[in-house]
Amino acid sequence: MQKYECTVCGYIYDPEVGDPDNGIPAGTPFEKLPEEWTCPDCGVEKDWFEPYSD
Repeated sequence: MQKYECTVCGYIYDPEVGDPDNGIPAGTPFEKLPEEWTCPDCGVEKDWFEPYSD
């Protein structure tokens, strides 16, 4: 699954991990995140994320 990076702070959203601290279970693709989800590190909206390749 595609990882996404916050262009503001560099946080990497990894769908294999999810965001359990914010109620997002492992296996949730970025595209399926709720619209109100924000970066857990800096608080920006999903529009600020870009596909990440390691």
